[in-house]
Amino acid sequence: MTSTTSSITQLLKTHFGYDSFKPNQEAIINDVLSGKDTLAIMPTGGGKSLCYQLPALAKEGTALVISPLIALMKDQVDALRANGISAAYYNSSQPEEEQQHVLQQLTKGELSLFYVAPESLPNLRHTISTITLNLIAVDEAHCISAWGHDFRPAYTKLGSLKQEFPQIPIIALTATADKATQDDISKQLNISHAKKHLASFDRQNLFLDVRPGQSRIKQILKFLGPRGAQSGIIYCLSRKSTEKLAQKLKQAGYKAKAYHAGLSPEDRASIQEGFVNDTTPIIVATIAFGMGIDKSNVRWVIHYNMPKNIEGYYQEIGRAGRDGLKAHTLLFYSYADVIQLRRFTEGTATEEFQLAKLERMQHYAEALSCRRKALLNYFGEHLTKDCGYCDVCQNPPKYVDGTVIAQKVCSAVARVKEQEGVTMIVDVLRGAKNAQVFDKGYQNIKTYGAISNVSWNDLQQYIIQLINLGVLEVYFHENGRLVLTPLAKAILFEGQNIQLAHTEDVKALKDAKTTKVTKNDSLFEQLRNKRSAIAAEKNVPAYIIFSDASLKDMIKKQPTTIEAFADISGVGKAKLESYAKPFIDVIKTYKAQQKPKVDTYQQTLQLYTQGMPVEDISKERDLSLNTIYSHLLKLHLEDKLSLNLNEFVTDEELSKVKTASKTLNHPEGLKPYYLHFEETIPYWKLKFALTMLEHQEK
Repeated sequence: MTSTTSSITQLLKTHFGYDSFKPNQEAIINDVLSGKDTLAIMPTGGGKSLCYQLPALAKEGTALVISPLIALMKDQVDALRANGISAAYYNSSQPEEEQQHVLQQLTKGELSLFYVAPESLPNLRHTISTITLNLIAVDEAHCISAWGHDFRPAYTKLGSLKQEFPQIPIIALTATADKATQDDISKQLNISHAKKHLASFDRQNLFLDVRPGQSRIKQILKFLGPRGAQSGIIYCLSRKSTEKLAQKLKQAGYKAKAYHAGLSPEDRASIQEGFVNDTTPIIVATIAFGMGIDKSNVRWVIHYNMPKNIEGYYQEIGRAGRDGLKAHTLLFYSYADVIQLRRFTEGTATEEFQLAKLERMQHYAEALSCRRKALLNYFGEHLTKDCGYCDVCQNPPKYVDGTVIAQKVCSAVARVKEQEGVTMIVDVLRGAKNAQVFDKGYQNIKTYGAISNVSWNDLQQYIIQLINLGVLEVYFHENGRLVLTPLAKAILFEGQNIQLAHTEDVKALKDAKTTKVTKNDSLFEQLRNKRSAIAAEKNVPAYIIFSDASLKDMIKKQPTTIEAFADISGVGKAKLESYAKPFIDVIKTYKAQQKPKVDTYQQTLQLYTQGMPVEDISKERDLSLNTIYSHLLKLHLEDKLSLNLNEFVTDEELSKVKTASKTLNHPEGLKPYYLHFEETIPYWKLKFALTMLEHQEK
């Protein structure tokens, strides 16, 4: 059977009911039909399957499709059969009688498409060699690469297919593959000269949202409230978490089920069917769920824990909004997840590579510029404008001219010959006097100490921003070294300017994001009620009025004038004019009802100077030891109390904290240290130790 543009369009209409192709589909199909090996990187919902299904119909013979999951094969075969196309799959779970029937169909030439798992392929090589093959499709091709996010050892045996069938075109397809993975797919499949098609990864209908990981269940219940019976997926790291959360949702009245690899195949199949058929709208799952499920009306995806890499994250959020309608993706982020994921990588063959990818995922979660830009930059796609449809765009920080900082950072990357990662670049620019810098002679390069007036954490944050903005690229497969992009060269040599979030604003935003509503619960509720009332009146979603981050910033700053309200995160001119007064009125009323605070520090000071032990002060004041020690440190730093900090922290403890600081890349806050030491060193002691270390550096 020969094909022309008109004939493949007719096949498209006849078998699939479409009048036109999605972007890139027709070009890929034509390359396959002309016998070219092809690598297709297309987003979830981009129509990858059609790129081999239609050529299979247009050419004589049978298409061999290698697919990683039974559920995926079954769904695709069922869909093809529903479209009147002869297709079948073969796997180890089938009864022998069914297997034989499928093989008979195959050898008789009755199948247009034959699906098989890579694990089953070796037993079928002889049978396949006897049939007329028209193409070989490798679906979810990232599984062949150790650089990919879902490596499957059985995929590595597929490299021999090209030697066995040199004249048969191979098409490799994936929704998620960075440049290293793309190159590795071609190498492993022996199709190094394959025609590459890289479709846009921009799923404009997905709202990208990242929130702090405190009170996650409470936040999820609030999130689900207005969404009724919409279909959605919640991804968790552990089986235990899926079951616990599913139970919580059931108790709250939602139809939810847990899905993980520990369930029987029958249970997993039943749960998946319930989800696809909308009888179970919510699935709480490990990453074992979802690959290849073609459910178009998933309206939201939540990540209860941070994923281990951006490829996995992108693939999982890609299961939402496949119908092109708007969908919400929500990622909860906490440093505790980072610690846990780091431990998962310990001792693995690709530990360094995985840690580099995890760090890049962390950069995305902490992004202070358009989140879609950060996501697409990772895949080598660069947006020129902010998307306007992510949490950062809807609640942006204040930006400053970061050109000079960017030039110095890029210059440092160039002068170390693009061989170092973030940590070393920060150390070089700050003029660090450590062995790692001196051993490599970096103290002699021109940019050594060029940004010594910026703190370690602030400079790290600027570099993260430059990565997210596409100025720098991370080579994960090469020890996470930073490489200059064309945008970097434009900044260095062509007068290109760049805006960066000011570090002071960064700190304010972090505070707003991480502030726990405790004593001000009532104020938060009052502000939220006011927001809901206004949103209802305007007939718009509540977040359009103000985000929760803005409300928390109001709690923190408690502005009572128009001028002060203008400094709230997320308040522009229009919102200032439209909404400032009603929210200020709420804050004024709240403040008027509060009792004046007694100087708590003075009370602690009086008791301590009277000789009362810290433990007794804690009991006397009904405050935790951490709080009392924090009071003492603050009084000491303000010269209201003279303490010998060495009496509180041993040399051994100080050394441990110093080492941890380097290991954790000088994190902000105490929690990363607390988790690192597995809660064996109390918060107050960590605070004392870090204060002592800071004093030593000065």
